[in-house]
Amino acid sequence: MSAPEPEISNQDVALFAKQEFQRTAMAARLNWLRAGVLGANDGIMSTSGLVLGVAGATTESAAILIAGVAAVVAGSISMAGGEYASVSAQKDSEKAALAIERQELAANPELELRELTWFYEEKGLSPDTAAAVAKELTAKDALKAHAEAEFGIDSENHVSPTQAAVSSFIAFALGGMLPLVAVTGPWLDLRIQVTIIATVLSLGLTGWIGAKLGGAKPMRAIVRNLFVSLLTMGITYAIGLLVGTQLV
Repeated sequence: MSAPEPEISNQDVALFAKQEFQRTAMAARLNWLRAGVLGANDGIMSTSGLVLGVAGATTESAAILIAGVAAVVAGSISMAGGEYASVSAQKDSEKAALAIERQELAANPELELRELTWFYEEKGLSPDTAAAVAKELTAKDALKAHAEAEFGIDSENHVSPTQAAVSSFIAFALGGMLPLVAVTGPWLDLRIQVTIIATVLSLGLTGWIGAKLGGAKPMRAIVRNLFVSLLTMGITYAIGLLVGTQLV
């Protein structure tokens, strides 16, 4: 005879549900932090490329400053606008999915309970445990349980497009300010070198943070960041030199 299945207590079910919720919440926070790092990364890379291109064409600090400020402002607004549109579309999709799920729960609750049980079985739970968890979560909040299991979303807390836009704006602006300050500082004879060093160090840091958040190897992310940034700065600076020479 096979050993009897261990009895699942209400405490076990509650603990599992709590752990599932914590994992979902942590994933959401990491996604926001990762988006902030990527926004800063874009600000650093695009602004450094632009200001070095202008610096290659002219030594006028005013022209470099104006171009850099314009790049930071335009890039921040563009990033915020894109994020707002993207998150708004995501929010609309989540609401549509929840509306369909709400209708399905009202039309056939037993089928939805079996579906929820199947989801937890697919995660590795035994049939008895999966059934107990599904029943407990359904009794508490069926829509919330299905939203988290099927779509990985919180039915009570939707992502704010405004918050996403503001966060992206700030992240890009802060990232873009670093090369701008470096290229317009008092070290006129060393502005190119200082900008490159500042960009390399900051992108190395954002690459390391982004890799850690994503569970990837930091060195690969850092090398990728540095390769793209050095290539961008080299090309734009060369173009600036070429254009500046032709204009003069």
